[in-house]
Amino acid sequence: MDNQNLKAFITVAEQSSFSEAANLLYITQSAISKRIAQLEQQIGKRLFDRIARQVSLTEAGNELLPRARRILQK
Repeated sequence: MDNQNLKAFITVAEQSSFSEAANLLYITQSAISKRIAQLEQQIGKRLFDRIARQVSLTEAGNELLPRARRILQK
């Protein structure tokens, strides 16, 4: 798993927003979306439920979040 993708995932999860995550990471919202899509493709599961402008973690996202944080702390 790519560290950039994990960082994007964690930031979206913490902010509950793709646009806020993009602002914090100084990248475009489309770049955040691409990173999340790459991560979802690697894992084979959706990580976020996207309803209108609301973003929430799926069960798979909740399982990945602590692992992603540990990976980035190393």
